[in-house]
Amino acid sequence: MLPTVLRELATSASERSPPPSEYRVFDLGCGNGSTAAILAKHGYSVTGVDPSEDGIGIANTSFPDLKLELGSCYDDLAARYGTFPVVLSLEVVEHVFFPRKFAKCIFDLLEPGGIALISTPYHSYWKNLALALSGKMDAHFTALWDYGHIKFWSRTTLTTLLEEAGLRVERFTRVGRIPALAKSMIAIARRPETVISE
Repeated sequence: MLPTVLRELATSASERSPPPSEYRVFDLGCGNGSTAAILAKHGYSVTGVDPSEDGIGIANTSFPDLKLELGSCYDDLAARYGTFPVVLSLEVVEHVFFPRKFAKCIFDLLEPGGIALISTPYHSYWKNLALALSGKMDAHFTALWDYGHIKFWSRTTLTTLLEEAGLRVERFTRVGRIPALAKSMIAIARRPETVISE
């Protein structure tokens, strides 16, 4: 997934300034900090939060130079950290109890014209059919795992969620070698430069 994310970040950086070496990214749901660390190695300035005390403990031990703190989309993160040209949230939205609060948090964290990259497991008709026919549906959906997936998103439902929050979905990309069986999909959405009042 990270090669796709890095490619999308580079594309976004080429469309806007500042250049990538000064590009600030907010990682919403940073987990143990491994993605933030890779982004930092590529020259991005990363700030992140995660609601898991264990995850943030690992992140702070492993990557003490990164600003990774306890927090969630239910907190007023924009008041705490300001706005960013990029908000990244990888494999998080499927775990969120209140997805509209999640989407509003992303909108609030983005500066005008900023982009959000939001990934979630991809569940196409063909992939679900292949899982069912192979007898791997239960293992894939992990119903018995603590803190597992509580929602499953399609392009349509994720687009609706993000657009209700005021974002404009520009495109989707998939992660995986076979598009119909892709592991994840990434929504690339932008906060408009100006907000049109109704």
